[in-house]
Amino acid sequence: MAIVTRRRVLTGLGAAVVAVGGAAWWVARPKPAPIGFAVSAQELAAARALLARYPSVDAHAHPGRSFVDGAENLSGLVWLYARLGSFEDDTIADMRAGGLSAAAFAAVSDFQTLGLEGEGLSAVRAFEPGEAWASYQRQIARLQSLATRGLVMPIRQAADIARARAAGKVGALLTVEGGDFLEGRPERVAQAFADGVRSITLVHYRNNELGDIITGTPLHGRLTDSGVAVVREMNRLGMLVDVAHAQAPTALGAIEASSRPVIASHVHVHGMHRHPRFISRELAQAIAKKGGGVVGAWPAGIGIVDLKGFVDRALELVDVVGVDHVCLGTDMDANYKPVFDTYANLPYFVAGLAQRGLREADIAKLIGGNFIRLLTDVQSV
Repeated sequence: MAIVTRRRVLTGLGAAVVAVGGAAWWVARPKPAPIGFAVSAQELAAARALLARYPSVDAHAHPGRSFVDGAENLSGLVWLYARLGSFEDDTIADMRAGGLSAAAFAAVSDFQTLGLEGEGLSAVRAFEPGEAWASYQRQIARLQSLATRGLVMPIRQAADIARARAAGKVGALLTVEGGDFLEGRPERVAQAFADGVRSITLVHYRNNELGDIITGTPLHGRLTDSGVAVVREMNRLGMLVDVAHAQAPTALGAIEASSRPVIASHVHVHGMHRHPRFISRELAQAIAKKGGGVVGAWPAGIGIVDLKGFVDRALELVDVVGVDHVCLGTDMDANYKPVFDTYANLPYFVAGLAQRGLREADIAKLIGGNFIRLLTDVQSV
């Protein structure tokens, strides 16, 4: 498959960029992540059968990296990363192979301002006038074209997930990571909704007009007045408010301002390992208590090295917030050192949960049921 060739190309670039340091990983990715535990043929067959019975949804992903297509004015290694292109067809084929029903197909609102610093991303420049909105329009057009080409079925209502499954199609829920394209203007939320967007992550890697990021120095110290207005407009339209990447005061402000439950689509909690992208257990619990909010289990390779580690992380979240408040949030195709790096391995993840004693009904909640229930609640306006 083309993606295998592309991964070989990415690995081959390692010698050229290794001098840059840890940030080079984003361009020169290693070989596929190991499973880390034994799975029998019978266990794998049972996992595939479970996936056939129940819908599965990835609450946050960038399948095939659509956001890089046509991006301009990029910096350093981010420019090289984008030059390697997108590969949606390959990732969608992996979805089918692994039995995934649907996923968020996320644009990246601040992508054109990002640079690599150390092992992480951060904004290295300000937007030019009109640049954020133009970047959003470019990315959304690319994502919409996937449905036009017949690769996916658009998910605009929660019930569309069942319709996509019945049609044998992969469901695509359009989302935007970072509210930068709104430029603090809540009236743009309605345009995004009309474009098919059903969730917005308020902030990403730059403090914007809505609030502060978890990995940076606070600018506002709260959810701003514009952020409150955006959250309320999203509630009115039935859009899912995502507080991943938000510093605690911004996230708590969104929880308070929202009349609907919210999601942190791809995070983990501080525990055995701590990291600037992890959140406190108290914040995770506040999300869960807000009308049944959900936290997305995130398979970044921070303190873990294989799929077994992702199973551990998912179950740790279950321990913190309860099995009714955890979903998948893989950040597929744009994650840092992912230990779940292909949807083809979804049956192994399901088998790992079963090995650890999670009941079938609870596995069904974690892989899709909780997210579908959340989206249904949010859209019942």
